[in-house]
Amino acid sequence: MLIKTRGIVLSYLKYRETSIIARVYTERLGVQSYIVNGVRKAKPPGRIALFQPFTLLELVAYVARGSGGLTRLSEFRCSEPFVSLPYEVQKSSVVLFLSEVVGRAVREEEQNEPLFQFLHDSILGFDQQTTGSENFALVFLLQLATYLGFGISTGGELTDQVIMAGHAPTTSGATGPATLRLREFDVYLDELLRDPATSTIPNGRVRHELLNVLIRYYQLHVEQLGEIRSLDILSQVLAE
Repeated sequence: MLIKTRGIVLSYLKYRETSIIARVYTERLGVQSYIVNGVRKAKPPGRIALFQPFTLLELVAYVARGSGGLTRLSEFRCSEPFVSLPYEVQKSSVVLFLSEVVGRAVREEEQNEPLFQFLHDSILGFDQQTTGSENFALVFLLQLATYLGFGISTGGELTDQVIMAGHAPTTSGATGPATLRLREFDVYLDELLRDPATSTIPNGRVRHELLNVLIRYYQLHVEQLGEIRSLDILSQVLAE
């Protein structure tokens, strides 16, 4: 049986000589894994670019029997080409980081239209954003938490949970205990929740610390989230 659906690429693994196994968040089936044949061949060139993180696709896919099974794509094409995400280092680093978080936090193999639409619209908006995108990853994670069932309305709610769980991260350059440093972040989180455009986050180092706090918060609520490896890459870009 074939199904037509939109999809958002999360990641892929090399498979045999010229193929990949792509993990895609689909509009109709949730998270699915597809074998995609021949996309790593030299000719025709460029098809592997369609499976970079957060690429938006239109798919015709075979439906797996049962859950968790591998199946194949019959057809695929880019639904909405990007204008900036693949070409700007800071944006592509953000995409790499967020796609890793989404890939670990979103696992359901079932339809969730509000979540799909949030991801789709957020990705497109980020691609088209020309100014003020430095806080996008923070705002995205705060909003995604609501769709995953553990959203908060104030920064204090988030830091309270991190502190009570004993997950307060140590922060370089902090003047005092880590818990006191976390309390300093409440105002930034409140601004991001209320109106990101008014945020007073002073620099990339503070953004990095806030991202660390948010990842600790996600680790409290998402079982086996694990370490987000691409955070280090993003942190280097934010520091520049």
